[in-house]
Amino acid sequence: MMIDRLIGINPVNPVSEPSQTPKVRSPKSEDDYISVSDEARARADAYDLTQIAKETPDVRMSLVEEIREKIKNPNYISGAVIDSVAGKMMESWGI
Repeated sequence: MMIDRLIGINPVNPVSEPSQTPKVRSPKSEDDYISVSDEARARADAYDLTQIAKETPDVRMSLVEEIREKIKNPNYISGAVIDSVAGKMMESWGI
């Protein structure tokens, strides 16, 4: 079978010249700068500290287990230990 002509279709489209796009000037790097406010820096620091606090466990179970073992020993609780614990508690509370 032979097709001589396709009706309504031009088999060869004329080639047009590509259009010229305007050249865009690249900005000078020495003119580029950003300014970060003190409030933004403070918020970024607060965010970083919040993330660290979320990742840090509230209780160190290894220390809890160590103290539980010490308390089981009746000789551990003495006047010196009580004074030391009380002093550390008052210091942490700012008393």
